[in-house]
Amino acid sequence: MSNHSHNPFKGRHFQSDILLLCIRWYLRYSLSYRDLEEIMLERGLQVDHTTIYRWVQHDAPELEKRCRLHLKPTADSCWEKRREGE
Repeated sequence: MSNHSHNPFKGRHFQSDILLLCIRWYLRYSLSYRDLEEIMLERGLQVDHTTIYRWVQHDAPELEKRCRLHLKPTADSCWEKRREGE
């Protein structure tokens, strides 16, 4: 995935927004791969649960790495401020 910095999902059968949606829902909510398969089918997309599994296994680590760059560091917490005021 790191080879395709502009479009990491280029050449995939499904659109990138579908892949991202399935990966996000799997990681954020306690849904099974079969749950996601059913949700996608309700929306008119036939995606096998093993395909979603492969997406998560292949793409989730890279997505996490990219998202971490945009998250604010948590080291500046209330505990750090409390120590400064002591």
